[in-house]
Order: sequence, then C-alpha cells, then structure tokens
Amino acid sequence: MKILLTALACLFPTIGIMAENKIISVDTDKTSMVMQVNPDGKLIHDYYGKKFNGIEPFLIKQYKEQPDNGAGYAPMAYPAYGGLVSIQPALKLTHKDGVQTTDLRYDSHKVTQIDDNREKTEIVLTDPLYDIKVILDYTAYKKEDIITESVTVLNNETGKIAVENIAASYLPLHADDYYLTHFNGIWAAEMQLKEDKLTPGIKSIESKKGLQTTAASNPAFMVSLNQPLNENNGEVYAGALAWSGNFKNTFEIDECDRLHIVAGPNDFASTYYLEPGESLTTPEMIWAYSNTGSGTASRNFHDWVRNYNIAHPEEERAIVLNSWEGAYFDFNEKTITDMIDDAAAIGVEMFVLDDGWFGNGEYARNSDHAGLGDWQVNTEKLPKGIDYLAKYAKNKGLKFGIWIEPEMVNPQSELAQAHPEWIVKSGKRDKIEMRNQLVLDLSNPEVQDFIVTTFDNVLKQSPDISYVKWDANRYISDFGSEYLPEDKQSHFWIDYINGLYAVCDRIREMYPDVTIQLCSSGGARLDMGALKYHDEFWTSDNTNAMDRIFIQYSTNLFYPSLATAAHVSTAPNHQTGLIAPLKFRFDVASSGRLGLELQPKDLKGKEREFAENAIKTYKQIRPIVHHGDLYRLKNPYDGKGWASHQYVSKDKSKAVFFAYSLKYHGRTTYFDTKLQGLDPDKNYRITELNPQGWNKFYGDGQVFPGDYLMNAGISLNIGNPMESTVLLLEEI
Repeated sequence: MKILLTALACLFPTIGIMAENKIISVDTDKTSMVMQVNPDGKLIHDYYGKKFNGIEPFLIKQYKEQPDNGAGYAPMAYPAYGGLVSIQPALKLTHKDGVQTTDLRYDSHKVTQIDDNREKTEIVLTDPLYDIKVILDYTAYKKEDIITESVTVLNNETGKIAVENIAASYLPLHADDYYLTHFNGIWAAEMQLKEDKLTPGIKSIESKKGLQTTAASNPAFMVSLNQPLNENNGEVYAGALAWSGNFKNTFEIDECDRLHIVAGPNDFASTYYLEPGESLTTPEMIWAYSNTGSGTASRNFHDWVRNYNIAHPEEERAIVLNSWEGAYFDFNEKTITDMIDDAAAIGVEMFVLDDGWFGNGEYARNSDHAGLGDWQVNTEKLPKGIDYLAKYAKNKGLKFGIWIEPEMVNPQSELAQAHPEWIVKSGKRDKIEMRNQLVLDLSNPEVQDFIVTTFDNVLKQSPDISYVKWDANRYISDFGSEYLPEDKQSHFWIDYINGLYAVCDRIREMYPDVTIQLCSSGGARLDMGALKYHDEFWTSDNTNAMDRIFIQYSTNLFYPSLATAAHVSTAPNHQTGLIAPLKFRFDVASSGRLGLELQPKDLKGKEREFAENAIKTYKQIRPIVHHGDLYRLKNPYDGKGWASHQYVSKDKSKAVFFAYSLKYHGRTTYFDTKLQGLDPDKNYRITELNPQGWNKFYGDGQVFPGDYLMNAGISLNIGNPMESTVLLLEEI
C-alpha cells in the first residue's frame, strides 16, 4: 500500500493529505461496504456493492464541491442534523442546552471476529462540543452476503438529551434512475407488490399503527438502479428493518441526483429522552446487494433467515389442520375429536385448536365479544380439558397446538375488570374498541409478567402441546400508558415493542422446543424482528388460492417458504366466495408450509382421495420446498396471467417446479419457460405430480439434461383459469 500511495502522490498533489485518511471496509464473500475518514474527521460512505481487490484508490476519491461554500458533496456514513445537512437526517438530537444540531466526527473503530462466518465492525463517532457517543454497529455475514447495521446513542452529558429521530441505517446511492419495489395491502390482501420510479423529493413508506405495523406496508424493500426490478440482472439493493413497531423508510433524491435511504423506527410521537449515562439502540437493518438481479438478493435473505433469524430452521414444518374455518366458535369435544380422526386418516401431522376454547360463565368465548384475557379452558365446551384433546391427538399420531392472543383483552372479561390500568388508553379519553377488544400495555413490566405467565399456564395444561398460534387482531390507537411518566409518554411506541421482545426472549428461554406461529390477522406483524422468535408465519387470512399466488410471491421475495403457512381451504372460499379446483388449491399451498383450513369431513369421495395423495406427495417434496433455493420464473404481477417458480436443492440433485394459469389464455397460447438453478452437467428425470385427467407436461417420466432445461426450457398444456402443474426433477 505504501508503494501505491507513493505512486499516487506523484499524480495527485493532495495525496500527502489523503494518505492520512482511514479506510474501513465491511466485507462479505462477494460484497463490500467501504467508508473512510476524511481529513476533517468526518466518516464518509464511499461504496456498497460487488467486492473487488484493492480499495486503496478510495483514498484519492474526490467529490464535487458546492460552488457557494466550498464544502464537498461527499455523503456521510451517518448524517446527523447540523452543519450543511439538509436531507432527511439519520439522527436528530436536542442537547441539554437546547441546541438542536449535532456534529459527528470519527473517534475510533474495532473489528471483532465472531466466528468463521461473522465479523463485527464497531465505529464510534463523537461530537467535539457535546459529550455523546454514536456507535455504528455492522455485522457481515460472509457466505450469505448480508450486512446488518444498528446504531446506539449514548448520553454522557450532565443533563438529559432528546432523541427526536434515530435511524437504524443510512445508505446513499448514485445512479441515473432508481426504481423502488415495496409492499402494501390490507387484511386479506397483504404484501401486494408495487414498483415506483423515484423522482426528486421524498417518498416515505411508514406505519403508525404500533402493533399491526405490516398490515398496510412492510419494512422490506428493493431498490434497483437504472432499470425496473429484474429477477436475473441489474443492480439491486434489498433492505429489511427488523422492527415490529412503527417504522419509517424514506427515499430522497437530492439536487445531485443522489438517492438517500434512511430506515428505522418512526419518529412520530416518539421523542426519547436519555438521562445521563443512558443509551438507546435501534433495531437492525438488514442489507443485501446483488448485481445479478433480485433473485440473488432474495436467496441471500432466505439463507440468512434460515441460518440466523428463525426458530428451528433445521426442522421440517408439520402439515397442519387448523380448526378455525372448520369449526369457528361453535364446537365441542366431539367436534374436535372428529376433526382429529379425519386429519389423521388423510396424513395430517398437527392439529391446532384455534379461538374459542377459553373463558367461562358470562365471559365465555363463544364469539369475539368476550373472554380475551381469561385464559382458562371453557368447561362447558371442553369438560375433559385441553390435556384430553392433546393426548387424543397424540394417540392418533398427531401433534397438538393451541391458539392464544395474549396482548389483547375484551372489555367483557375478568382481566379487564381487575386491571383497567393495564390497558392502553389516551388519558381520560374513551377507549376505542376494535374487534371488540383493547390492547394491553406491554411497556409495563407487570403486563409483560402476565403474558409470560399466561403462556406458561396455557402450555402447562398438557405436556403434549407442542405448537402455539400467537395472534394479534388489532392495532394501537389513541396510545397512552398509565405506567409511563407523564413527561415520557412519547417513549410508549419504542417501549411497547421492546417489552414484546423481552416477553419473547423469556418465553423462548422457557420453551425452546415449542413451535410458535407468528399470526396477526394474517401477515400484519411479519417482519424480521418478530420472525426470529417464531418458526413460521400466517401469511394471510385469505386462503383463496388465486389471491395467495400474489401474496406468497411478494412475501417470498424476503421471507422464506420454510415459514410461509399456506393452507388449503374449502370451496366456495370463506373470504372471497371463489370456487377453485382442489388440485389448484393444493398446488398453490404446496409451495409453502402446507396446511388445511377446513372441515375435513367435507372432503368426500374423489376429493378425499386426491387430498390424501397430495399430502403424501408434499411430504416427498417438502425438504426441497423448505430448504432449497427459490427461482421465480414468471411474475403474476406482470398481467400476462401466468405464475411460476422453482425450488432447487442445495446440491442441485432435485428440484420442484410450480406453474399456474391465472386466466383464460386462448386456444393458441401456451405456457413455456426456461428453468434455472440446475446443474448443466446433470441429467434429470421429470415426474408430474398430482395430475388430474391428463398430464399437462409432455415429458412426464422422461430424462432431460440440465443445460437443455435451462436453455431450451419446457412447455405445458395449461391455459384455462386455475389450471396448474407441479413437476419433480430428480438427478439420475
């Protein structure tokens, strides 16, 4: 490096100054994030992209100067409001003397090797005039090509400071054009994919719901440079905030055509006061970069989740029959035991008892009007108790699970009468009910203890409960806490979620082996922060297979199929009224974690026979679907009426291919596509799974070279609405 700098000094007179700079590089196997300290002590963000040899030239990189003041346009690695910062800042503080500006300078950094795959880089920034520390904490996951970032502010001043905005991460990019892919939706239509070409100004994706924060928007996104998002080519930056509360991700193009991405907790009504010696740490922001399209970034996220951010990633998820749409609130012991009998007969592996099993007397849970908070078994419906049902399921060869919604309370409950001070409410204003329920205040340690005790008591009803469906069916409105002091009510939004995570930590320590589903009226709390405590998520209450194709396509851009609960429900569908063929319903659900959401006795004759065979088939392909690499082949959002994707085992010895026709395509139109991810030197026998009537693939049972399948491709005889094909590829 000394030789290089000497040579560069001959070409650039300023090299003597620039050589004093420090370069900090956060590296994975294939990507690098490069920062440097300039002569003024500012930490500059230089680069995030494909890894290459020799980052020393960044030492002589120069940025255009502003014509009116001579200051450079170099982007800071973490811009605090102050000086010439006019973009949306990553940090905004008010100091003890009322000064609202902050000037961050490099202080030190250290690199720690966590293990063979993870390396931590900690950069400390300080303010020359105020005794604060801002710590940027990066972790590089080498083989997954993932970089995470979180930020800590430490107050060493003699008085309290106000943290008015603190981002988990800031990323500047420079290109000709920027395309933002993000997700919005509502109940029964979650994770709808949207793409916008960004223009000068600020676009904000945010939530102020506090609890069901992903019901409308998800804190995950992709930004593609110079072209719309493409699965197989182009530069893509994928980001996901690991936070289950209010979030705010902003995308701002400035006068230099630079894009500034600021991601973190929402600053709405969330000023956080730090007393001397106190600190505040943000959630993590997870980043992936790809120069080969969104598919690579997506697979990197899937690998990272399976390796680091989900419970029991090595375990195959059981095939579930959930009682909700088959029984709703109207059931007794025989209803449940009959469902267990039928589930066992067709090959289901887990029975889950949904809502309606608890509450007694005037607060019996016979509808959603009463009982939430009173977690004692309903003795009228289930006189023999939960243990009887769990053991009954076990004797039939099934595991047993149960539904809870511990963060919520009905006004008509013993809990609401005993502890009105535990309920979230805005001072003396009337409490606002949604779905006849209110929210418990998880910023209060007593409420945290209650929820942990509730979980413990529910599971103590039977040693054979191995699965919990954790629901949350409303968001927070008119927030306020009787526990928090009057001058710190704005801490609520952060303290609530930190309280939730504290509860999850304690429960996971107590019950490390229990499977827990992340449910919130469907996918209303699906984010990387909540996912790490759970085994799977309920993707949507909408089980209509046609809608699920769209929901699952966009969900799986970030969240892996291993955790994507996808259930076959009855026809007509209870949410949409759509009547879909049973094969289509199974073929869609089999591309995630297969389950059933129906009354199994309604499956009769040939339908029952087909369901039994489809469940057997799924068990055959399940390891590939859960742990294989996902390649999206046809995008349902492009309006052409096709959807297709493929899972390939890590050793490329097997693959499973799914294709769906979403509309009528006419007599002369047919489906064809090129497969991806296979080994070009291997030969694969292709078997069509779950055929009905006639085979839709001309090559059923035949052997094809991998390079032929990826270059010439295959065609299918599908084209009517809700026709589908599933193919199994096996190396020979």
